[in-house]
Amino acid sequence: MAGVFSDVPFRTRIWLRRARIVGLRVARLVRTGLLRLLPGVRFLLRAVHRRWRRSLQFRTVLTTLLLSIGSFAVVGAYLSNQIANNLFQERLTQAESETLYNVKQVQDTFDGAQVTDQSSVITLVYDTLNAVEGRGSVIQRRYVFEAMPEQTKPRNRWVESRASDQLTVSVIPPELRKAVQESGKDQFWASTEFPVGTEDRPGIAVGNKVTFNGTVYELYLIYDLNTAQKTLDEIQNVLLAGGAVLVLIIGAIAWYVTRNVVSPVSHAAVVSEKLAAGQLQERMVVKGEDEVARLGASFNHMAASLQEQITQLATLSQMQQRFVSDVSHELRTPLTTVRMAAEVLYDARHDFDPINKRSAELLYNQVERFQSLLADLLEISRFDAGVAMLDAEPTDILQLVAKVVEDAGPVAAEYGSQVTINSRDESIVVEMDDRRIERILRNLVLNALEHSEGNPVNISVAANETAVAVAVRDHGIGMTQSEAARVFDRFWRADPARARTTGGSGLGLSIAAEDTKLHNGWLQAWGSKGTGSNFRLTLPLRQGEVISKSPLQLEPADVELPGGSGQGTMLLLGTAASPADSTDAPVPAPGGDARPGMEPAGPSAAPPHAQPAAETEETP
Repeated sequence: MAGVFSDVPFRTRIWLRRARIVGLRVARLVRTGLLRLLPGVRFLLRAVHRRWRRSLQFRTVLTTLLLSIGSFAVVGAYLSNQIANNLFQERLTQAESETLYNVKQVQDTFDGAQVTDQSSVITLVYDTLNAVEGRGSVIQRRYVFEAMPEQTKPRNRWVESRASDQLTVSVIPPELRKAVQESGKDQFWASTEFPVGTEDRPGIAVGNKVTFNGTVYELYLIYDLNTAQKTLDEIQNVLLAGGAVLVLIIGAIAWYVTRNVVSPVSHAAVVSEKLAAGQLQERMVVKGEDEVARLGASFNHMAASLQEQITQLATLSQMQQRFVSDVSHELRTPLTTVRMAAEVLYDARHDFDPINKRSAELLYNQVERFQSLLADLLEISRFDAGVAMLDAEPTDILQLVAKVVEDAGPVAAEYGSQVTINSRDESIVVEMDDRRIERILRNLVLNALEHSEGNPVNISVAANETAVAVAVRDHGIGMTQSEAARVFDRFWRADPARARTTGGSGLGLSIAAEDTKLHNGWLQAWGSKGTGSNFRLTLPLRQGEVISKSPLQLEPADVELPGGSGQGTMLLLGTAASPADSTDAPVPAPGGDARPGMEPAGPSAAPPHAQPAAETEETP
């Protein structure tokens, strides 16, 4: 026996361990199921939210359904409560009246009883209570017959407690018993539950006092409410089914109505998107004569008017472009003749008197300017006609910048401006059309020199993984934000009274913007009155790539080099200085050398201090 008892803790530990393992496995399965279920739930919620934001019809139908369900829930609850109260009150009134009648009969029977022995008393009580119970095919009421406790009078011919259908006094609520015991001949009731077979049924217990042979008894009649409860359940099921059907019908009606209203609006949105995309022949389908039909007719009338105006403007624009192109081409031949004559007069100007000499010089310069303007007009006409082609090849943009700066040396000397190139790279190869990029850079550098008013001009070059940027910064008169927004417009000038001493045509920056667009790049301008301006050209390193951010910031923190103050390359161009100033000549930055053949034109002041520039993500 000892061995059997000592084996019990061991088996208990085994079963506990197995139960713990099973619990852990179940928890793991539940956790895995939740982890797999949550993404689906989140996806469903996101889909509903997206549909809610994008569909007026879905939002209207769903709102109608939710409001209908809420309304039916409130009304159904109210109706169900009212029906339940009415059924209960009706059954309670019936129970109270029947109880009064039956208790009176019981008391009359007990008062007129002529019994002398215990068995006769028990038989009389049993028969009387069975008559009150009303047995038959259906038990109308049940009873509990209990002698009041702690009675002071002697109990003659004592009768034990009686109850029908194996009930006990425990089914009577304590509050009801207390009220009956403490009252006189009053009648009290309370709701209760009593067992019938294997189920508990709702009922009403009505209590009174009766006396028999000097002993006071508590008599409780219990009325079954199961039939009323089934009736209430059926009514609630009917209300629930009817509410569900009505909600579905309302949802279908809301969908149909909103579809008739929203469909023309959706159709109008689709047509307007096509119109915006250039499909000017699109129109709305108009049916009927209601408000939506009038809206569609007005929309079609507006679209037709817009199409007509756009067609007229397009035709006028084509005529203007054709006129500019034809005039430019037609002027080339006489202009060539005039230029040849102007060159002859210009070469022989030393033999003229001062007045004719000055006239020959003016004629030569203006013909040169006119030829430049004509070349720009021809280039603009090519862009407008859509025939400009890109001839991209891998080219070192630093060499191209150095070439442009070298060519601009005489202009820089004329204005007395110093030009510096700042870069941390020795070579940056870019897939580009070097002819067009050189034209862009030349325009930017000459524009900066013209407006620098003798102040330094700084050119910064930097690259990242996808793009290269060239920023031309001057410290001259500057411009406002509104002027910077219009600086690439054709023939636009911030100050119409300002003379173009370099012979600009007013189309240089416009052509530069078109050349940049051909490269899928950015050309942006920043300016501030009195502090200068900054033009930034950003190009993709390889054709077809998308620029996400520029290596240089548009608003300069003056001259900055990305990546710190380490090695860099500087090239300086400036005005000639006296030998006494030669000691102030700049030296190349540590680790970098001036490019061969690009030495400074003469000693000049040291360049501004270079600081690292933060990369910024911008959208042109």
